[in-house]
Amino acid sequence: MIVNLADFSAEALARAFRRREASPVDAATAVFTRLDQWQPKINAFCLEDRERTLADARASEARWQTGAPLSPLDGVPISIKDLILTKGWPTRRGSRTVDPAQLWNDDAPSVARCREAGLVIIGKTTTPEFGIKGTTDNTLTGVTRNPWNLERTSGGSSGGSAAAVAAGIGPLSIGTDGAGSVRIPAAFCGGFGLKPSFGRVPAWPLSPFGTVAHLGPHTRTVTDAAMLMNVISRPDVRDWTSLPFDARDYTVGLNDGIRGLRVAFSPKLGYVNNVHPAVAAAVRRSAEKLAELGAHVEEVDPGFDNPLEITMKLWFIGSATLYGGMTAEQQALVDPALAAQAAAGARVTVPELQALTKRRGELGILMRKFHERYDLLVTPGVSVPAFKARASNEWDTPIEQFLDWTPFSYPFNLTQQPACVCPCGFDDDGLPLATQIVGPMHGDALVLRAARALESAQPWATMAPLS
Repeated sequence: MIVNLADFSAEALARAFRRREASPVDAATAVFTRLDQWQPKINAFCLEDRERTLADARASEARWQTGAPLSPLDGVPISIKDLILTKGWPTRRGSRTVDPAQLWNDDAPSVARCREAGLVIIGKTTTPEFGIKGTTDNTLTGVTRNPWNLERTSGGSSGGSAAAVAAGIGPLSIGTDGAGSVRIPAAFCGGFGLKPSFGRVPAWPLSPFGTVAHLGPHTRTVTDAAMLMNVISRPDVRDWTSLPFDARDYTVGLNDGIRGLRVAFSPKLGYVNNVHPAVAAAVRRSAEKLAELGAHVEEVDPGFDNPLEITMKLWFIGSATLYGGMTAEQQALVDPALAAQAAAGARVTVPELQALTKRRGELGILMRKFHERYDLLVTPGVSVPAFKARASNEWDTPIEQFLDWTPFSYPFNLTQQPACVCPCGFDDDGLPLATQIVGPMHGDALVLRAARALESAQPWATMAPLS
């Protein structure tokens, strides 16, 4: 059997390195071959530097040869979403307004931790401009497409990361999630995506969209996500909002199962009326599988109204701040969606903002109380399968329907809880579907454990077929 290291999980690569069955240089070379096959089709990367990547891979190979790896993931290829600073490479943020010809002297905390652990960064992945929407298209690099169907969107705003992982262009990537931006593309591209508790993965600079913005892993397996969390959750003093360091190993207890856990299954969250039948059926099967695994599953809604207005107005205030800080020449270059969001954000008054903040707090309290009764909440990941991909100037969605198709994601950015999406099947067109698992604040390990139980019971296809 022909072995292609690009098909390996991070866990499998680490095992191969340890046994000297393969090297980090072999892995990087295989990933670059896969990138050459897929990049012209899906447009998942906006930057690569093979010379630098191979130099890092050779350094890792030398460490493994001397029995001194920096971490279990030393030498494993990883990509970084282009909202996250990487020293020596421009971070364009998907925007023509960002000048690449400047000093890029800093790594963001998660990138710094990856370098300290010896991971090999293979490039930067695409994002919509400043991560402002749930599809990945911008006026700088164009449209990022779904590896499962090139006519469909990869989702966003971490669509480049999700598409790369689904195509086997590295088993790991780091994305950001401000209203679902890790989970949406992971759901559309058939991957595993985790939005950790806010502050669990340190971030710097802080997002212009405030305390809804999280960083988290894109992977093909739950174990890989747990291994990456061990790296990127390490502390960094530059994030004053970060949680106290928790030295836990997220792989410990990962396979302990979910017997006895109290699981609330909410197929509509009490207010969603547009769930695609294939999504609804697949997620219900996931809930039934959790019950078969020994969880006490009850169909119940958390009891809150749709918090779309809170999400949109808080988000659009961030867009207005970004847009307002630009010159007129820069404003003329932006995605039309950013200009529309900024105009809406500029209309939000200070009393409105105070009222929104109060409502957000009430939602957070409600969910804290809800998790006194239930260990986990299970919902659809996204209400529809991946839809048609379009260029930035081709969207005609009214701003009021900005997030209508992802009503299950943004509530848990407001509450800052950990949430993940797990593949749970395909629709009749062969597009991936996903189940969301939400945990109590700080319950990241519990969310991973439940996802691993689901993965074990209904294994999912790990990457799109190369065609």
